[in-house]
Amino acid sequence: MVFSSITFLFYFFPVVIILYFSTPKKFRNLTLFLVSLIFYSWGEPTYIWIMLFSVIVDFTCGKNIDKNIKLDNMSKSKLWLILSIVINLSLLGFFKYGDFLITSINSAANVNIPLLELALPIGISFYTFQTMSYTIDVYRRKATMQKDIIAFGAYVTLFPQLIAGPIVRYKTIASELLNRKESYSMISEGIKRFIIGLGKKVLLANNIGLLWETVSKIGPSAIPLLTAWLGIIAFAFQIYFDFSGYSDMAIGLGKIFGFNFLENFNYPYMAKSITDFWRRWHISLGTWFKEYVYFPLGGNRQGLIKQARNIFVVWFLTGLWHGASWNFVIWGMYFGVLLLIEKLLISKLLIQMPKILQSAYTLILVFISWAIFAFDSFHQGIIYIKAMFNTTNGLYNSTSVYLFSTNLVLLIILTFASTDYPKTIWQKLLSSYKNSALMWRAENVYLVLILIVSVSYLVDQSYNPFLYFRF
Repeated sequence: MVFSSITFLFYFFPVVIILYFSTPKKFRNLTLFLVSLIFYSWGEPTYIWIMLFSVIVDFTCGKNIDKNIKLDNMSKSKLWLILSIVINLSLLGFFKYGDFLITSINSAANVNIPLLELALPIGISFYTFQTMSYTIDVYRRKATMQKDIIAFGAYVTLFPQLIAGPIVRYKTIASELLNRKESYSMISEGIKRFIIGLGKKVLLANNIGLLWETVSKIGPSAIPLLTAWLGIIAFAFQIYFDFSGYSDMAIGLGKIFGFNFLENFNYPYMAKSITDFWRRWHISLGTWFKEYVYFPLGGNRQGLIKQARNIFVVWFLTGLWHGASWNFVIWGMYFGVLLLIEKLLISKLLIQMPKILQSAYTLILVFISWAIFAFDSFHQGIIYIKAMFNTTNGLYNSTSVYLFSTNLVLLIILTFASTDYPKTIWQKLLSSYKNSALMWRAENVYLVLILIVSVSYLVDQSYNPFLYFRF
């Protein structure tokens, strides 16, 4: 079940709201836990036992980590932490990377080991990282051990961010698990945020995704330069509005239930460097790797060679996290190389460049990365990148002109919507008309229109993918 579906909007969510707010406060975590399990099992009932197993394992490990720290038995506490990490990574590795490993061995050793052909449990990459953040933070004494297994289960299975994040670290919402206060203002803010996210996903991502689907079906070896650029720009907008729209909906739903999830995107296509881009894109993932991998490895504190090693380890894992395929690994290493070059060689030069050149430099490199990311075959990605930078198939053809002309207005809207200008303009209007009933009505009319048009699209539209479901 996805948020941008009639089933969720008109059946599941209304029932959950009624159940949740009619439940006494002391039982609301239990309600969230149960409805989250129903939400997950709606699409994948077979693997619900994996999630429940993760809840029990990490709750038990956290309890024993805390117990042994209080007994000043750090070695035993560390063993429980290692057990938690090993079990979590083993589950993730088996289900997500088993066939990838077998395929790589078959190719390298020229053998024919049968594939496992297991379906990937939905959201396993997200909830695995969340449960590990809990045991690691309890061990570090950065989070208090959770005594209530129902509250912990609600945290792990929490349906707003279960499927595609953002990755919510336990310490971020630890106090809200037991002491949150739902309010009309938070519910109102949450509904607004959810509708904005729904509009991003349904009206923007889905529509521009059709352009990318058209271009990708032609095949990278047969497209002229303009078509190649139209296609990759379309994919860049699709993946941004798809994922940031989902994050907005998750953050909005969280607010309705009294949780404050951290932001996951900050206008990444306004970045002035690759370093800046990764401070703005999928912030929760970058923060997780920085806090739980980069810093423990030594960060930038142990000399240049070890710093370079740490960066490459993080970006190898970042690429691998996104998918069990070599194109994702290469995509991660591509960014690792670029970030190292910026850090060591060109950071001062970038600062001195005009802002328009900084933006052009960043966007071109990001678009190249999306060509690597978009194709399961790295070879296809390379062919596509070649099409972006040579005229073997010409500058354009009649298809290019048609695709450009029919999508021009949408591309202009997407470009504007991917910046902070709409937010800035709206805030200036609000400050100019403080306490104005007109502005309040205008905002509500705008949100209702987005909701109505989005639902209308969902009724008629068959194209409604969520790109990050496969992670």
